[in-house]
Amino acid sequence: MVFRHPAFFLILLVLPLVFLWAKRREKLEFAFPSFELFQDRPRTLRMFLYKALPLLRAAMFVLLVAALARPSTVSSDKEYQTKGVDIMIALDISGSMLAEDFQPENRVFVAKQEAIKFIKGRENDRVGLVVFAKKAFTQCPLTLDYRILVELLSEIRVGMIADGTAIGMGIATAVNRLRESDAKSKVIILITDGENNAGNIDPVTAAELAKSFGVKVYTIGVGRGGMVPFPVDDPLFGKRYVQANVEIDETTLKRIADITGGLFFRARDPVALSEIYERINKLEKSEVKVKEYRSFNEMFPIFLIPTLLLLFLDIFLRRTILLKVP
Repeated sequence: MVFRHPAFFLILLVLPLVFLWAKRREKLEFAFPSFELFQDRPRTLRMFLYKALPLLRAAMFVLLVAALARPSTVSSDKEYQTKGVDIMIALDISGSMLAEDFQPENRVFVAKQEAIKFIKGRENDRVGLVVFAKKAFTQCPLTLDYRILVELLSEIRVGMIADGTAIGMGIATAVNRLRESDAKSKVIILITDGENNAGNIDPVTAAELAKSFGVKVYTIGVGRGGMVPFPVDDPLFGKRYVQANVEIDETTLKRIADITGGLFFRARDPVALSEIYERINKLEKSEVKVKEYRSFNEMFPIFLIPTLLLLFLDIFLRRTILLKVP
């Protein structure tokens, strides 16, 4: 409950003055009523009622002021108007993503976990997933069902597609999912650890295509680069590691980002990758406008009705039991 005109409670400041005035009048009044009407009632009851009369009137005064202050219950409704961001995550699942320089896990595992955290941090944005190696395909179209998206992302495995790194195809496939979007912002987050060596679309050409549809591409190069440990299943000795050289084409990734108005990031460890996702999260925020509608249900009768009852009681007592001699 709220009081819509609480300023009326300032009137209560005069209540002490009223009590002082009543005390002065009390000395001038004859407190006993007509004897023949109430001769059988104890004198102590009449005295008690007479002393309680100022308290009765004070309560009546307080309740009346509370009614004037417009007590109401409030119900509110909110209308959300959102301009979301449409985001396609393009994830490299080529064989090189199995490199274990992101100890204790490999690159693809860490990339998936950080992508899942990023997805769970969105609220009003549609997010989709493209995976690529030698070819590219859509694992999940744009959706607000983050639970399904996370499940599909968790199922991604290296080896689902023939090995290779078709960066241009990954971008083009993601652009195809975004080209008809009317979102406030359209974004591709490209995660790769190599250089384009497959597909029939050049990465720069794909970047120009993205630009033509107003799509920004944030490129993330994952891994330390240079000689990194790779797991190998040896039929005689089981799992063992070999050192292999994997170079990241930073020049191309920077150019893709520059063409589309995005940014290039380098993630050499899991902490850096997590910070990159947080930065993108801050850069690409949904625009949310909230309109709140409030309705009031007047509750003054719960104060006014007791006021009237006390008024009638006061009149009754002063015309009967507490009738004064003029």
